[in-house]
Amino acid sequence: MRWGSRSGYALKTTRIQDIVFTYEATLNRYAIVPNGFRGCLGRRLALIRPNPAAVNTRWLHYYFFGPEWRAVVAANTLSGATVERIPLSSFPDFPIRLPDLQTQRRIASILSAYDDLIENNTRRIAILEEMARRIYEEWFVRFRFPGHEQVKMVESELGLIPEGWKLRRLGDVVELAYGKALKAEERKPGPYPVYGSSGVVGSHDTSLVNGPGIIVGRKGNVGSVHWCDVSFYPIDTVYFVRTELPLHYVFFNLKRQNFINNDAAVPGLNRNQAYSLHFLVPSKVVLGRFVELCGPIFKQLRLLAVKNANLRVTRDLLLPKLISGELDVSTLSEPTV
Repeated sequence: MRWGSRSGYALKTTRIQDIVFTYEATLNRYAIVPNGFRGCLGRRLALIRPNPAAVNTRWLHYYFFGPEWRAVVAANTLSGATVERIPLSSFPDFPIRLPDLQTQRRIASILSAYDDLIENNTRRIAILEEMARRIYEEWFVRFRFPGHEQVKMVESELGLIPEGWKLRRLGDVVELAYGKALKAEERKPGPYPVYGSSGVVGSHDTSLVNGPGIIVGRKGNVGSVHWCDVSFYPIDTVYFVRTELPLHYVFFNLKRQNFINNDAAVPGLNRNQAYSLHFLVPSKVVLGRFVELCGPIFKQLRLLAVKNANLRVTRDLLLPKLISGELDVSTLSEPTV
């Protein structure tokens, strides 16, 4: 392998199959330069250019996430005045245990199969989410819902809306209920996701809210909106939603709302301001048809999310055992859809 600092010069321009990594502040992040990308290194980044005659790039990338390499990095990390860093001058001499190339390729193939499935599912999730969002906007923003040609438009504070639809305040139809404090050290790993304002931040053995549900960021990522299909535990940096309206509709409505930070020392979502926002309530017939259409989409999203979670768990269990040689690669098959 070849590192830029070894010969006293810097490799600053990336090439396909180079590995870029962080050597200062946030350590142990690695990425392979993909096909079609060419760029230069930014601050706190360094580059590895593997020798293909000695090492498979994908195997090496996975090796960097294994406990063996992490222990080497930890033993050689220097602590500065403000940040930790990996000494690039000695980095090329860090020990690496290399199996033969055939074994490297087989390990990389097995682990890559998991990542490929995860990436494929992630793309499918993005497509389904976009489908649901576009249906919402077509029906409830542009008002081109099924049968809209026969519905009269009437004036409101928001402009023209379909006759029979009601313009309310958010606080009239939605309650933003407070989550409950649950420190990381108090969580007991379990089947229930723990939600903060950035999304899932862990798991717990008990839930606070029965799913499905909607989570709204109160502090941190103020106004962020998350959907959860299963029962969950919202911590005290978020609200969770209580409403009699269909959750699928409320979810997309909240994502379009203009939530504002308060002016306190610790910024947070101003709930009184949120409650004063306009909230359009469509007719029951249109809402019912929207739920019928979007319900199966959300179900498929949940199934794909569960698949990805299981794939990640299996991959992360396999990786250290494959890298260390504990598992015989000849006995393992690649995952299938």
